[in-house]
Amino acid sequence: MIDLRTAYLGLALRSPLVVSASPLSREVDGIRRAEDAGASAVVLYSLFEEQLHQEQSDLEYHLNAGTESFAESLTYFPQPSEFQTGPEGYLDHIRKAKAAVDIPVIASLNGSTMGGWTEFAREIERAGADAIECNIYFIPTDPQRSSADVEKVYVEILQAVKSAVSIPIAVKLSPFFSNMANMAQRLDEAGANGLVLFNRFYQPDIDLEELELRPNVLLSTPQALRLPLTWIGILYGRVRASLAATSGVHGADDVIKLLMVGANVTMLCSSLMRNGINHLRHIEREVREWMEAHEYESVVQMQGSMSQLRCPDPGAFERAQYMRAVKGMQHIHMAGWR
Repeated sequence: MIDLRTAYLGLALRSPLVVSASPLSREVDGIRRAEDAGASAVVLYSLFEEQLHQEQSDLEYHLNAGTESFAESLTYFPQPSEFQTGPEGYLDHIRKAKAAVDIPVIASLNGSTMGGWTEFAREIERAGADAIECNIYFIPTDPQRSSADVEKVYVEILQAVKSAVSIPIAVKLSPFFSNMANMAQRLDEAGANGLVLFNRFYQPDIDLEELELRPNVLLSTPQALRLPLTWIGILYGRVRASLAATSGVHGADDVIKLLMVGANVTMLCSSLMRNGINHLRHIEREVREWMEAHEYESVVQMQGSMSQLRCPDPGAFERAQYMRAVKGMQHIHMAGWR
């Protein structure tokens, strides 16, 4: 009997297949379908920091509208103290999702400053979320801002959110640090329960007819797998935090590779957007078949077996392998000219 159970953020999961933050979780029915298809947990679509600020601005506008005209009309408006901080719709979505499914529901906050994160994190915990994924997303453009200043923001946001709630906190990171291993260690020491590798920055495109910058969202490809695979393999055994792989996870082979370098869970989005939520069933079946054929009894047995700590060739994660790859490309190039 193949045992797919794993642990993530201290949560016991039936398998490593998790639905990452995406439009797939915008409707409760979509979350139900994900559970039915085999998802072991769902990360809700992201709530953006700008939405917190916008709702607060809208609230202030409506509460003060008409205050200089008919004083008696103010009795029709609730007092500010009656409003909860942050978008109530997101909190209500958490409550409904928790009532509808048995799998863990992980909230996602997307921002780059302290903002209203800590207070809203408390609201998320009260709404029943099992954990929070802090998606810290910003691109520093000030040339006077040092890398140390940028890294400090990540640590301070994590510490602030951790101090506000008791549920587990994962940090979703970009790979663009001067020393990714050091950043992971600092977040681990600051109390991160999990690291999600990696965020994808969505760079704008240019509309040549309208001469405008346009957002250009592209679904990931299997080639994106290499980056989380490399860093999870390096970090496994060096941090206490759970390791989640995201971006480039499209099929059973991807899931197996990531588990073998040390991932606790593999998060899927693009492949489910392309193939439908039932694609989870096919991936799970193929993972089971591969494990049975290769005599693996459990996910725990596989995890980390090909990490840098356990790999027969640890240089495969470092410069030595880069040199081999470059030489290999040279041989291919020369062969093409013969």
